[in-house]
Amino acid sequence: MLKPEKQLDIIKRGAVEIITEADLLKKIEASFREKTPLKIKAGFDPTAPDIHLGHTVLLEKMRQFQEIGHEVIFLIGDFTGMIGDPSGKSELRKPLTRDEVLENAKTYREQIFRILDPEKTRIVFNSDWMQNMTAGDMIKIASSYTVARMLERDDFKQRWVDQNPISIHEFLYPLIQGYDSVVLKADVELGGTDQKFNLLVGRELQKEHGQEPQCLVLMPLLEGLDGVKKMSKSLGNYIGITEPPKEIYGKIMSVSDELMLRYYELLSHIPLDELVRLKEGIHDETVHPKQAKEALAREITERYHSRDAALKSRMEFEHVHKKKSIPDNIPIKEIKLENAKWIPEIMKNVGVAKSTSEAMRLIKQGGVSKVYDLTSDTPEYIKITDPDKKLEVGDHIIKVGKRKFYKIKVTE
Repeated sequence: MLKPEKQLDIIKRGAVEIITEADLLKKIEASFREKTPLKIKAGFDPTAPDIHLGHTVLLEKMRQFQEIGHEVIFLIGDFTGMIGDPSGKSELRKPLTRDEVLENAKTYREQIFRILDPEKTRIVFNSDWMQNMTAGDMIKIASSYTVARMLERDDFKQRWVDQNPISIHEFLYPLIQGYDSVVLKADVELGGTDQKFNLLVGRELQKEHGQEPQCLVLMPLLEGLDGVKKMSKSLGNYIGITEPPKEIYGKIMSVSDELMLRYYELLSHIPLDELVRLKEGIHDETVHPKQAKEALAREITERYHSRDAALKSRMEFEHVHKKKSIPDNIPIKEIKLENAKWIPEIMKNVGVAKSTSEAMRLIKQGGVSKVYDLTSDTPEYIKITDPDKKLEVGDHIIKVGKRKFYKIKVTE
């Protein structure tokens, strides 16, 4: 086990806040002295079936705790998932059904071990203790907090001001999440900055149960590809860990240099001293940002697929973006001439766009091109600006955005 100060340096990497750093160091020192690992808890509500890089920020921090010798507890909030986490919500969140929760939890379990060591990961479900609770037990937990304290939470406070409804069951969410820490006797809990209130409730409940309060390690919410908004599937600015390797590689290559360094800090496995040298090298221009971005794209793609897949993705990226060539394997969409009336309708009918309005938006933004001279090593790309353009019988290649190509075969 590493010395306490070194452990703390690793834990602090990328963290927004530690509550409190002095207490955490004391816990680490006691763990080091007694050769007893700390219990590190992180809870995940199985609200979505697929994990993207934003979700992996906490998983990477858990991995770091594993590597320095502590016990990691991956808590699947199947019980709290049926309540629905109100954190950051301006309105009542629809709870998940039991079947939805279990199906999503199954997918979570399959995906997390691309990051965590399965032999060093303890998976628990909070329904194991919550479903056996009596009404009296729940009332006892509820008596630990006042409505006034609950309304200190930003999202609840804003909804109260806006006169939006707050259901009583939503107050139970932070209480149950806090009680999970009591049951597990957590020494440290990890969470995003949006979870700070809930994690603090855990500290208070532990004190009431005579336990030493857990320390908190708050991690940032990872920005998506736009570099502004939180990574989210609904916003389309995400990188899914189950996406094809060329998609992962290409998306990472598309991020800004500034965002690349943030991804390095939160997602890369390179050691701290190497990360410091990388930042200094980019700052004094001894390291080219593109080379650093390529290294990151290879690392992330290899992590979720394979080294071979990462190398192939790099070659295809160079092939397409440097030489402006067309990928070897692109999806073929077939359509009858009678339906090939205008480009937005064609894009919708073959699945390139969800609707004609989305296709129109892509065209207006200059994101749709037709490829000419398909036999050339450097084909010509002409942006489609006329949405009324029609396609004749034959093969056509349409490029949407920077990375997506479609062969549209128009038949009579």
